[in-house]
Formats: sequence, structure tokens, C-alpha cells
Amino acid sequence: MKRVVIPELLDADAGTPAEIATALRDLQHINQWFGGIATTEAMVTQVAQATAAKALALLEVAAGAGFVPCAVARRVRGRGITLEVTLLDRVLSHLQNGGEGRTQAVVGDAVALPFADESFDLVSCCLFVHHLEPAQVVQFVNEGLRVCRTAVLINDVVRDPIHLALVYASLPLYRSHFTHHDAPASVRRAYTTAEMQELLKRTTAARIDVQRYPLYRMGAIAWKR
Repeated sequence: MKRVVIPELLDADAGTPAEIATALRDLQHINQWFGGIATTEAMVTQVAQATAAKALALLEVAAGAGFVPCAVARRVRGRGITLEVTLLDRVLSHLQNGGEGRTQAVVGDAVALPFADESFDLVSCCLFVHHLEPAQVVQFVNEGLRVCRTAVLINDVVRDPIHLALVYASLPLYRSHFTHHDAPASVRRAYTTAEMQELLKRTTAARIDVQRYPLYRMGAIAWKR
């Protein structure tokens, strides 16, 4: 299945506030039902175990309402891991549609992060990297490696014809016409795990781990050291 770039409606931020809020709620459900939270949780836990860290500062890039990192923070708390979350999105209205009072929120560019070197332990993203072209993926990861102390975490969907068919079958679950367009578009423009492996080899990462997770998710860790 060839990668096809189709512009996504939520990226354009052209809807009304109510339409954007509905689309973000659909995105929350996608991550809740189809592996988004579980994939990031697995990667955060892997890093915590590898580093013996009990507290981690995480920057979530293209965070939207911040549902995934906030949910992961609640889950890992039960295992004695404190996850301090900062949200970054290029669109202020996305940040205003959710999150938790304990999180900090910043408007900024994912490929020119407005932070000093090694400001966070982790830089993370969910359902973002498929929006980037290959050279931009490398640029984003290198920028994340600059800002992090430990690793960049990539949580995304996997391009696969069966996955695309399942996405079309699931569309009646969603209320937003944005989602009805964007969900299949996301799968069509997503990367395979093999493609992600090759892209991350072009970054400054010291080593990389790319794994498949259930429900056509991938989790990629680009380690700084």
C-alpha cells in the first residue's frame, strides 16, 4: 500500500469552535479505544525501567487537548512513576479544549521547539508524525533529541490495507465530519514500522527501538544516549 498524502481537516483549523471540539473528542475516543494510551504508557514504562527513574518530565508535542499524556500520567502513578506533563500545540484553540489543571500548555512549532537544550526527560507525540514528510520527521526527532535528556517517543498508526478497511468500518462511531475525512487520510499517509526504522537511522539518536503494538499502532523510541 503506497503512502498517499491527503491534507487533514483538523490541521487547517478551519471549523467552528464547536466543530473543532467535537473532532478533538473523537480523537480522544480513538486513542482510548484503539491503543493510543496503551502505546504511550508502554514506552514511558520502558524508559522508566531502563533508567530506574521514578519521576519524568514529559513534553507532549502536537498535544491537542492532552488526553493521552494525562491519561498515561494517571496510569503510571499507580506503579510509583510521577509523570509531569507539558503540552505544546501550534493552535491555541486545541490546547483550550481539554487537558488538566496540573499541566502547562505552550503554543509553539514542533520542528522549532521553544525550549532550551535538555529541558525535559522525554519528548513525546501521538498521531503526529504521519503528518510530516520524511525530511520533517528527521528534523522533528533531532529537535526533540535536543530538548530531551533521555528519549523521543513516537506513537502513531501503521499504514496497512487491513487497517484502512477497519477505519472505514469504524466511522459510524464518530460524530465529526472532520474525523470521517481525517481518520482514513491518517492511515493512508502513515508510515510502516520499516519506514520509521529507516527514518530514525538518519537522526542523531544513539539507538532506536521500533515496535508494533495492538490495533495497528507503532511505538518508536529514539534514545539520546
